[in-house]
Amino acid sequence: MDWDRTRPGEIEAPLPGRADARLVFIGVIRTPFATRDDCPRQGKGDGPICRIEIFAPWRPALTGLDRFARVEVLYWMHQARRDLVLQSPKGNGETHGTFALRSPVRPNPIATSLCDLAAIEDGAIVVRGLDCVDGTPLLDLKPDRCAYTPLAPPNPGEFKEATP
Repeated sequence: MDWDRTRPGEIEAPLPGRADARLVFIGVIRTPFATRDDCPRQGKGDGPICRIEIFAPWRPALTGLDRFARVEVLYWMHQARRDLVLQSPKGNGETHGTFALRSPVRPNPIATSLCDLAAIEDGAIVVRGLDCVDGTPLLDLKPDRCAYTPLAPPNPGEFKEATP
């Protein structure tokens, strides 16, 4: 797929000449997904095991994370466009504002995934539930403290589990 092509109904906005924030990448995410086309639309709890490698200065910050079953992973979608304000997901003919979508195409391509924490290793954590390309920069980790986090409803055409 040509991820940089503007589809019918989409509108671009000019990007500013400077950045206002100073972000620090604290690690790198290792997934089995070599390209954006390989990535699932959203991560699932039964998805593949992924490893999040934490850079040395930030490794002590993992202390105590083992008390949680799930972790929120915030990452930088470094391969995403940043200039669309209206988008037509998958070219389906419908147009939506960027802020009404979970698309990777956004002014600041920050993503978040709630993942099952499988293990904590020396300088890394192992999770299930990611949906990003191998080598994606890590922005932050937060414990998931919510007892109930609603899932997004399925989109038309997505697999739906059978109800008893």
